[in-house]
Amino acid sequence: MRKHRKIFICLILGVLVSIGLFMSYDLGRGWEYALRLRSVKVSAMAIISCCIAFSSVTFQTLTNNRILTPSIMEFESVYLLLQTLLVYIFGGQTFKVLDSFDNFLLSIVCMIGFAFVLYVLIYKRGKDNIFLLVLIGLVLGILFHSLSSFMQLLIDPNDFFIIQGKMFASFTNINKALLGYSSVILGITLIIGFWLTKYLDVISLGKDQAISLGLDYQKIVKVFLVIIAILVSISTALIGPITFLGILVTNLTYELMKTYKHSMIIAACCLLTAILVIGGQFLTEHLFHLSTPITTVINFVGGLYFLYLLIGIKKI
Repeated sequence: MRKHRKIFICLILGVLVSIGLFMSYDLGRGWEYALRLRSVKVSAMAIISCCIAFSSVTFQTLTNNRILTPSIMEFESVYLLLQTLLVYIFGGQTFKVLDSFDNFLLSIVCMIGFAFVLYVLIYKRGKDNIFLLVLIGLVLGILFHSLSSFMQLLIDPNDFFIIQGKMFASFTNINKALLGYSSVILGITLIIGFWLTKYLDVISLGKDQAISLGLDYQKIVKVFLVIIAILVSISTALIGPITFLGILVTNLTYELMKTYKHSMIIAACCLLTAILVIGGQFLTEHLFHLSTPITTVINFVGGLYFLYLLIGIKKI
């Protein structure tokens, strides 16, 4: 317990140092404007860090697999398909028909619906297999990507720019209109999620053991799928899809925190993700002058780490 306390102190200090450097470095004469702009970015990056950390750790516990995350399972492809479909239908009038908040709520509803479709396809057929759930998710993700690409070919080139801004993750082009709504929804979701982490401790023992201990397994899984869908919606709507960040931070957290308590694992993962995201953005924005986007570095390093994990599992 003392070791975990030291780790949390180090992580909190790391977050504070990262925020301090990002907020105070090279402010210049227009420091008031710079601070206001950077505070928005820091807030968004903190929200995204919590979303990615909580959803990734939870999903890996549900699947009992440390190489799977909602992003790898193509949850974000639902968001991209929805945005493409809206632009395909309404064209340049998309933002007049739906404002940012309406679009955000519709995205959350669609992603929750996607999570429940996956669940119903498995459990309603009597095949209580979470790995089949993941397989169907991957196949549907590829289908959604194909449909999105097909519609993008038919869209007017001028309207395509609306979608293009949502296809790639960017910490410099944050959807500020959703920041306030996202923080409120995130706060409520995290309160519920952390209250339910005790069930994740039981689920991590295995499905049969969890049921034998009296856990309503199917109900809890559905609740956590809704939480995952909401968190992925928030992070994707704010900055766009980041495929390999979740798998990178979760496995680093597992190596750092040798405990079964998910409340501690998720809290540490949130802090570690914030350090990587805010610290990495500081390096790319202020020292490397945005010559290489942080999302490119994250996906490159995370992709290599993903391959390393696959090779390691194959050897075992």
